[in-house]
Amino acid sequence: MSIEIDPWVRGILRCPVTGAELVDGVGPDGQPELHSTDPDRPLAYPVRQGIPVLLEADARPLRATVGD
Repeated sequence: MSIEIDPWVRGILRCPVTGAELVDGVGPDGQPELHSTDPDRPLAYPVRQGIPVLLEADARPLRATVGD
């Protein structure tokens, strides 16, 4: 599932936490997300009504952290 974002915007979008590039992804509920490519702290950001929500409070980790 691809999120429709203008190419010039796609080129500058970055994870607000790590600065990593964001790529299209799909969440556990089947909804579109943007996934951070950061190798140490990958995060997923929801896309609501076609708009990426790039808030750390709304992000979820893409893998379990130590101690989980």
